[in-house]
Amino acid sequence: MKTNSILQIVGASAVALFLSSCDSKQENMREDSLEKKADALEEKADTTRKHGEKVADAAEDTADKIRKDSPVGAANAENAADSTRKATENQADALEKEADKTREQK
Repeated sequence: MKTNSILQIVGASAVALFLSSCDSKQENMREDSLEKKADALEEKADTTRKHGEKVADAAEDTADKIRKDSPVGAANAENAADSTRKATENQADALEKEADKTREQK
């Protein structure tokens, strides 16, 4: 009789543990949604970097074209390129941090 009671308790505990470890459909949908949001944020970060690099490259091209006629203008264009790179890198980093925080919510 004692063994039977112990087996029932152990069995009930095992079933409770098994059921509590299963995610519900709602929980799975929530996690999928968070994953998609994080992926979108990382994609936006990549796009931000690429766009910033194109803008900075264009500013450097302008600097190269005007260097002979306007050294000050060329320096300003190069400074603008550097500023653009730094700003877009900071924006992209912020987006990636937000993506990481979103994934941590799972």
